[in-house]
Amino acid sequence: MAFFAPALRALGQMTDPVFLGIVIRSVLWSAASFVILALSLFFGLHHMLADQGWLSWLAAVGGVAGTAVLSMVLFVPVSTMIASLFSARLTAAVEAVRYPGLAGGAMPASLWQQSMDAAALGLLVLVMQVVALIATVFLPGLGAALGWFVAAWAVGRGLFMPIAMLRMDQATAGALYRRHRPMVLFQGALITAAGLVPVLNILAPILGGAAMVHVLHGGLEKAAISERARL
Repeated sequence: MAFFAPALRALGQMTDPVFLGIVIRSVLWSAASFVILALSLFFGLHHMLADQGWLSWLAAVGGVAGTAVLSMVLFVPVSTMIASLFSARLTAAVEAVRYPGLAGGAMPASLWQQSMDAAALGLLVLVMQVVALIATVFLPGLGAALGWFVAAWAVGRGLFMPIAMLRMDQATAGALYRRHRPMVLFQGALITAAGLVPVLNILAPILGGAAMVHVLHGGLEKAAISERARL
């Protein structure tokens, strides 16, 4: 039950106006991204194949249809990435309600560290997704399982690290992540599963981010207790 606690606590705060505002912004930005991609493909393909007559229109419509399919697959990762841009606001909302007595003195990672961590994660996920896609072609069962693991891992780490780096440097956040990797991965798996459910998939990235705030403070609390016991 402990593994479900962060997600349940996050769910209990979903009526928070800050949460709802981030949900709306994330959905609008995600939708805008796919609309822009669809329009770019439509007009781009139509222009490139303008001398092909009706084939240009068919290719353009096919591009839009492909974007629609792609949006169903990538909506959660894209909205998760966009939601991560609101990590500071989300974290502050959770801490104000759940951790009102939290001491100050946080020393966030530099913007450079945060940017480099996000870029490195993006490249690694891209490579892993390509491997999963190739595995799906030749070994469908293994490929599907690998794809699920990649998504769960990417979403979990991708939400935890930006939130952790709001209070500590990249090295310290990474060490905390490694100590609590099973909990982070489990939250990532829950978010990935929620991404398959209509309506809930819209809320999944925000719930996931809030859950990671609870994972972070749970980890910090355990570390503090261990330190006091050692002294």
